[in-house]
Amino acid sequence: MSESPLNILLVEDNPGDARLIRELLADGSGTSFVISEVNRLAHGLEQFADQSFDLVLLDLSLPDSTGLDTLRRFQATAPDVPVIVLTGLNDEGSAIQAVRDGAQDYLVKGQIDGQQIVRAIRYARERHRMVLQIRDLSLVDDLTGLHNRRGFAALAREVVKRAVRTGTGLVVTFVDLDGMKRINDRFGHEVGDRALIRTAGVLRSVFRASDVIARIGGDEFIAMTDGVDGAAVELLRRRLTSAVEDHNRESAGEPALALSLGFAHHNPTAETLKSIDDLIAEADEAMYADKDSRRTKAARQ
Repeated sequence: MSESPLNILLVEDNPGDARLIRELLADGSGTSFVISEVNRLAHGLEQFADQSFDLVLLDLSLPDSTGLDTLRRFQATAPDVPVIVLTGLNDEGSAIQAVRDGAQDYLVKGQIDGQQIVRAIRYARERHRMVLQIRDLSLVDDLTGLHNRRGFAALAREVVKRAVRTGTGLVVTFVDLDGMKRINDRFGHEVGDRALIRTAGVLRSVFRASDVIARIGGDEFIAMTDGVDGAAVELLRRRLTSAVEDHNRESAGEPALALSLGFAHHNPTAETLKSIDDLIAEADEAMYADKDSRRTKAARQ
């Protein structure tokens, strides 16, 4: 079965150079390409709004952007897409610096053939895939598969920016797995690890795929949800409580899960923008209030 064509974005303002690149890619044996061509950086950035690409061939000298800033602006828009820089004979120094700054390779226009450009594309995609894997590993909690504290911090910043841009609210949910020490002491750490994994499963069942969920400590979890109003707090509380009850009924033989929950809602259009740390601290404080309330209620029973 033949491979699917690779979607390439070619950002080149010289018609002759653009035509040459197209001809070289057409001659690439064993690989087919779908090429979208633009002659301005702004036009290239716009393409990512409604189309996905496997790789970008980027001229650093464009009418609306020159030098390494051209690369940086592309990386800010599409960090997960590999970039090969196109350069002239007199600009190899900038191309080499571009590779140091994150481009996967550079090609000197006029000194490449079809096999070279196809090979460069193949190697660039493979190197970029490895870079993303390493990056993802450093952002993921090994036990639960959720994001770790570092991953949450990185992704939460983007969620806050999106909320500010769209003028919608967001909710931070702080979750603590109660009785973790008791589970470890009574049943062993293997059962304790399973309790953490089960908690992660409950959270995945409640939150959306677009929400950021992380394990940030031994028995502490956090999630950030955007595009919601203040009513989402009680909705999330009910859903989490119901999901835990359902899970416990279906998990005979395992220690029952009990979660303390805290929430912080923020409306960026109506309030002074809070920092991520402030939102986490507010949700953490609410979680401890919930834990104390449930302890008091249990002691009276």
